[in-house]
Amino acid sequence: MLNEPMPLLFEPIFKRKPWGGRRLEKLLQKRLPAGEAIGESWELVSLPGNESVVRSGPLAGRTLHELVRRWGTDLLGDAALVDGRFPLLVKFLDACQNLSVQVHPKPVPGATAWQPGVKHEAWYILHADPDAALFVGTRTGVTLEHLRTVAGTPATRNLLRSWRVSAGDCLYLPSGIVHALGAGIVVAEVQDPSDVTYRLYDWDRVDADGRPRDLHVEQAIANVRLDIPDQLIIQPRTQLHSSLATGCRLVTCERFTVDTLSFVPDRKLPLPAGKMRVWIATGGYGSLLGRGFGLDFRAGDVVLIPAGAEGWHVSAAAGTSLLEITLTQPARQRE
Repeated sequence: MLNEPMPLLFEPIFKRKPWGGRRLEKLLQKRLPAGEAIGESWELVSLPGNESVVRSGPLAGRTLHELVRRWGTDLLGDAALVDGRFPLLVKFLDACQNLSVQVHPKPVPGATAWQPGVKHEAWYILHADPDAALFVGTRTGVTLEHLRTVAGTPATRNLLRSWRVSAGDCLYLPSGIVHALGAGIVVAEVQDPSDVTYRLYDWDRVDADGRPRDLHVEQAIANVRLDIPDQLIIQPRTQLHSSLATGCRLVTCERFTVDTLSFVPDRKLPLPAGKMRVWIATGGYGSLLGRGFGLDFRAGDVVLIPAGAEGWHVSAAAGTSLLEITLTQPARQRE
């Protein structure tokens, strides 16, 4: 069975954060550790020290990295590895407080190979309190010197663009843009598999010992991009229609696409093969059936569908919706 690619669910990896809370438990039915403020649930990841493990079924206990090595193109299709590992990281974030104002390494213009630390990401808003806002990009006229002057102080916030958001909104954050997730927001995040972050400001937060978290001002300033247009951050939506579902394209970038899908309810429909897909279930519930096996999913589940999973069908209840993530072009593996 290990040699036959099949859709999979993985155990979440929960991350305690000073800005986290408990809403993943209520909104997404996550079984959080008791009494802890959980800021992130890593759903699909293969990084050193953080490795997704299959939740159930005949492959229970197998790691994502093991399956990548075993299945190869039957898992990935035409998507290449990133530094020898699975090319996406998918997580949920619960921001009960503002996250740090931060930057990820900016890409080198014209580079064709994967660059260590680069992290393009997309935020799909699952929940937002009334008047909740997040921070993406800088205000008109702000320069790098302005940012350097106020870094580490509350004045940093005054240089950032504030975006009011509600459930169903989606923003694309190319690596190098200044950003901070705002309090009262829960998101599904799709990103390149990197965890390199440079902090400019952390809202004067301190840990249990009264110590502030480290800032990385010079690294952040060296990587800030000021040239990101609004229409790249919130992209025009393109309608999608197929025999399987209807929806729209939310994000397309050099690394991945993010689409919404709503299934034709109560019908058994063939699942397309030949391309790796990741489904983030955002509402309802459904089932995948094939080769004598079945996999049930519901809101809050992240399903990995290998490119070589042939002969599978999907059926879903009315109102079931999800995000579908696909890789847009092969990323060259670093030798």
